[in-house]
Amino acid sequence: METIHKIGRRKTAVARVYLSQGKGKIVVNDRTLENYFTTSTLQYKVNQPLMLTDNEKAFDITVNVFGGGVTGQAEAIRLGISRALCELDPENRSILKPEGLLTRDPRMVERKKFGQKKARKKFQFSKR
Repeated sequence: METIHKIGRRKTAVARVYLSQGKGKIVVNDRTLENYFTTSTLQYKVNQPLMLTDNEKAFDITVNVFGGGVTGQAEAIRLGISRALCELDPENRSILKPEGLLTRDPRMVERKKFGQKKARKKFQFSKR
C-alpha cells in the first residue's frame, strides 16, 4: 500500500495527513500525538475516525498542521484522517458520515467592519 495524502481544514487550520501501513503511530509536526495535544479531549478527536472504523493499530499517520488554535488543528486532522480512510475503503464512508466526520465545518470568524469596534459591536453612542 502506498501513502495516501489528504487535506483537512477547520477555521484557519490546515492539516496535511499522510496515511501509510504501520503499527498505529501518529506523528504531528515531528512530535508524538501525546506531546502535541496534551489534553485527552483533543487526542480523542484525532483518534475518533480510527476508533469508529477499528483501525487504531493498522496505520502510521504523519501530519503537518499549521494555523489556527489547538482545537481547530485537532478537528482539521480528524477531517483529513476521515477522508483518507474513505479513500482506502469506501465502506468506511457509511460509518463516518452519520457521525459528521466527513463534513467540512464552514464556520469562520466574521471580519471586523470599519467604523465599528469589532465585527458586530459598535462604538458607544452618545445622544448628547
